[in-house]
Amino acid sequence: MPSFPRFRGLLLLAALPLLSGCNAVLLSPSGDIAVQQRNLIIISTGLMLLIIVPVIFLTFLFAWRYRASNRDAHYDPDWNHSTMLELLIWAAPLLIIIALGALTWVSTHQLDPYRPLARLSEGREVPPGTKPLVVEVVALDWKWLFLYPEQGVAAVNELAAPVDRPIQFKITSSTVMNSFFIPALAGQIYAMPGMQTTLHAVINHPGEYEGLSANYSGAGFSGMRFRFHGLDPQGFDKWIADARASGATLGRDTYLKLEQPSERNPVQRYASVAPGLFDAIVNRCVEPNRMCMKDAMAIDAGGGMGIPGARNIASLDAATRERLGLADAPPRKYVGAMCTSAAELAL
Repeated sequence: MPSFPRFRGLLLLAALPLLSGCNAVLLSPSGDIAVQQRNLIIISTGLMLLIIVPVIFLTFLFAWRYRASNRDAHYDPDWNHSTMLELLIWAAPLLIIIALGALTWVSTHQLDPYRPLARLSEGREVPPGTKPLVVEVVALDWKWLFLYPEQGVAAVNELAAPVDRPIQFKITSSTVMNSFFIPALAGQIYAMPGMQTTLHAVINHPGEYEGLSANYSGAGFSGMRFRFHGLDPQGFDKWIADARASGATLGRDTYLKLEQPSERNPVQRYASVAPGLFDAIVNRCVEPNRMCMKDAMAIDAGGGMGIPGARNIASLDAATRERLGLADAPPRKYVGAMCTSAAELAL
């Protein structure tokens, strides 16, 4: 019976047509930010290949020309320097590094996810007075929650936006760090508990795209995916109307149940959302008996628990300031204790 290795090459060759079904979405995106990022990858790869390809070619050329059996190759054991060769070796990489540095500097500022969009696509600027669609994103275990504050609706594991309208994503997480990623739209942005990150993007072609988490977050990570719908204005209005027709309300109690870990959740839509829910999620105070982080920080900034705690402040001693390298910096005062008044203690 013929051995398998003899047919391994034929089997691999027969499997190549299967690759035609692959969707290289990163190289064929549908959003302008993702297109610019794709172009950056291609340009950077091309610049690096300007060095890599000649080096590989010359490696084989030198190995062939100066092989042991080639008696015609010139042998110069005392050779030690060539100005022309040094210029060729160092000038080309230096120019490419300068080009890559300039490209990185410009693109880092142009593609800053916190920077509002200046254009919809190549040659099309954002019309003056255009208001972006605000979408509040919450990474849950293990699902995605999308809030539309202007429209007053919400959805789980489903996102929609009109084509050629700027989108401003406000992103946070309920527990562990996650990563919000729609490859066809823009690069990934981290979602972190107690913090809000931002992404500005636009979708230029209608269609259905895949969204996912690009940061491992536990047992249900593999199913933490959602569908992103790029719709025309009429289609987006219909999607909002369908959400409102669901009749479900996303109150704080409902959110606390939704926040519990679950895997591969079906799409859910909510017709209304409790006021200030996203702000409460960011500040870790959805529960009615918890102080919001922003309020705790405001108390800290005021010197403690109100006026009685305003005197409980301290500054670093000289030795500590010296050790931390703050000897020449202006002295700062910090909250030394959290105190309550005698009247509050009596209650």
